[in-house]
Amino acid sequence: MSTQVQTLDISPVGRVEGDLDVRVDIQDGVVVDAWTSAELFRGFELILRDKDPQAGLVVTPRACGICGASHLTCAAWALDTAWGAEVPRNAILARNLGQLAESLQSLPRHHYGLFQIDLTNKNYSQSPFYEEAVKRWAPFTGRNYEIGVTISGKPVEIYALLGGQWPHSSYMVPGGVMCAPTLTDITRAWSILEHFRTNWLEPIWLGCSLERYEEIRTYEDFLAWLDESPDHANSDLGMYWRMGLDVGLDKFGRGLGKYLSWGYLPHEDKYNKPTIEGRNGALHMPSGVYDGAADSHQLMDQQFTREDVTHAWYDEDGGPTHPWDRTTRPVAQNKGDFDGKYSWATAVLHSDFGHLEAGPLARELIYGGDHMESWQHRDGLVLDMYRKMGGASVLLRHFARMHEAKAIYRNMEHCLRELKLDEPFYIRPREKDGQGWGATEAIRGALCHWIDVKDGKIKNYQIIAPTTWNVGPRSGEGQRGPIEESLVGTPIADPSDPVEVGHVARSYDSCLVCTVHAHDARTGAELARFRTA
Repeated sequence: MSTQVQTLDISPVGRVEGDLDVRVDIQDGVVVDAWTSAELFRGFELILRDKDPQAGLVVTPRACGICGASHLTCAAWALDTAWGAEVPRNAILARNLGQLAESLQSLPRHHYGLFQIDLTNKNYSQSPFYEEAVKRWAPFTGRNYEIGVTISGKPVEIYALLGGQWPHSSYMVPGGVMCAPTLTDITRAWSILEHFRTNWLEPIWLGCSLERYEEIRTYEDFLAWLDESPDHANSDLGMYWRMGLDVGLDKFGRGLGKYLSWGYLPHEDKYNKPTIEGRNGALHMPSGVYDGAADSHQLMDQQFTREDVTHAWYDEDGGPTHPWDRTTRPVAQNKGDFDGKYSWATAVLHSDFGHLEAGPLARELIYGGDHMESWQHRDGLVLDMYRKMGGASVLLRHFARMHEAKAIYRNMEHCLRELKLDEPFYIRPREKDGQGWGATEAIRGALCHWIDVKDGKIKNYQIIAPTTWNVGPRSGEGQRGPIEESLVGTPIADPSDPVEVGHVARSYDSCLVCTVHAHDARTGAELARFRTA
């Protein structure tokens, strides 16, 4: 057996916004160590300091061109809790609907435009599924690639009915929303949603009705569904699963085995007077932490959050710090030192568990638990698959994301059904000093904003995005970040074309734009300046 270690520096790895660099050490064709580096500085905490408290409603949706609604959701709820606002049920439904529409569009966009095209890589040319994969999923020319990318634009038409545009709308405000949809708007939204279902979700992705797919409860049910009909087996879901097994996507990308979700979709009748403490008990989609080794669930609370800058390019004192107690101080020069500081992303930790994985897999594992209220969403399929398949993998992580389509779709139906157009959408709050916290589940995972308002201005604003959880560097105690840990054990068939590294990173749908922003790594020079009135 060879003892020689080969080091690969891969830049960039991601296909979505931002720059993710990965270093891997390979021995005997397998990754034995890994480092993930976020290469550009995020400056939103500095931009918002000393601004009007409502500046976050305008600035933070521009943190990302894909998840702006999720940032707006967090910014609005953070001010609601800081100001003690009352939020009418229509406003909660309208906020939830906008975020859900944004999440629904992201599913086919990520699947076809970012993830699935890896299966057309020449490394898989020996697979019996390869020829069909190229026909379906090759970028720009694939039959279903074109369908999927095109259909992804439909759900955000619903968002535009509420916010006037997508992305970068600011229709969510403390106390409610700045829209009052008409019956015509709601009818049009139903039509758009049905179009998405009948033109992609059922005929292309599932190969069956949504109702039939919802009958699947266990791993055995899923395997039986695959064999039940050629339409199921040859659907894009069936094809993805069968080819994924054939090329070994179930064999690597395991990760830390510990997961978190903030939960999302506040209940329209249970969170009208929002508080930080009352949020967990008022969510349609529950929060939680799942420890795979212990097979145990518990609730997630923001007070457990810590940021560790030991290996990140910040000049800050002390150990892991709660975001309210953190003052962001980026260093002027950032040279990659893999024994020292090597990333603009902080290591985000749970005070008891350390690093946790965020994202759709985490959500689905938590939905299978029994730690939530009886009325909250439950779905045990992915947890059952996790247990019976021996834990996480690239295959299961991406499956969990696409499996969410049914719950997102049904929750959108719920929002449209429950709106009462003759009731208020906004109750004006009283502005005051205080601390607030807003959280949600962006499609990529746990997203939250902390705000501290003093003397009528923002004293401190902190954002922790899903990719910050996942792409973070080692902690001060030396524990690898989630993607770093997932890369260990990955087989590399061709070091000159390490598509397997991309598989792992893209199974997390890493999106660096929420994590980092413009800064010259070589000189420390400012690349752009933005003035926020």
